Amino acid sequence: MRVKRTNRKLPREYKANRKLLPSYDVESFESDIEIWNKLDKRFRVLDTLTNHVINGSARSLIVYGPAGLGKSYTVEAALECWGGNYEIIKGGATKIGLLRTLYKYRSRDSVVVFDDCDSILLDLECISLLKAACDTTERRRISYMTNDKITADDELGTIPGTWEFEGRIIFITNTDFANAPPKLAPHCEAMISRSHYIDLQMKSSRDYIIRIKQVVATGLFTSLGLTKEMIVDVMKYIDDNERVLRELSLRMAIKLGALRKDSADDWKEIADVTCKKGD
Repeated sequence: MRVKRTNRKLPREYKANRKLLPSYDVESFESDIEIWNKLDKRFRVLDTLTNHVINGSARSLIVYGPAGLGKSYTVEAALECWGGNYEIIKGGATKIGLLRTLYKYRSRDSVVVFDDCDSILLDLECISLLKAACDTTERRRISYMTNDKITADDELGTIPGTWEFEGRIIFITNTDFANAPPKLAPHCEAMISRSHYIDLQMKSSRDYIIRIKQVVATGLFTSLGLTKEMIVDVMKYIDDNERVLRELSLRMAIKLGALRKDSADDWKEIADVTCKKGD
């Protein structure tokens, strides 16, 4: 059986790091190229839209994808490069905490990032505040009617019942907004309609591994000081054990890289015990 040739070009980064890749037959190899191109395109779009939020041409951005594969890193790197007025909220927020954050970063030169704060979607008052902050109307007015006086901090004083929000928002999530559970679906749809929405489309173990290799190719192990031989060893271990590793993520790659460097003689034995799922 003759294999049909294609005119697809290999990405430069892919060719330069071919030793990181195991040997595949032609059909599998082409599939990996397609995954590489798909993920490369989407992470480039993520970087571009993050900068659109930073410069104010986009008001809000929702980024969906699995944990530990670089979505937060990409956003944070762009914000650090910008160096402007931003805040990253991780792990969750109460409605009062959310209110104070939105008020503090209400100016048009501010960006608020909610990273892994999906619990906000379960609170109707929180989601209402977020929808108002991300609205596409010319003026975004946030109202929180309560008899209690809420203070932002000593510098900002008491938060008024209604104010105009001109800041920008990035929501990084592990929840698929486009296919949310029925309870969350109306809120997720409302957020998508107000924002740019990126699905990083990492569904299979091959997606995860190719993404890890993309980040390795751009210097994931630089701080560890691994040699090329060590990097190839680590990536082969991930390939050989993709179905039994506790997780496929950049964190796992870094753990394995540190073991390869510091325990050259028995790093695989240690990894077998600490990084694989139990029998």
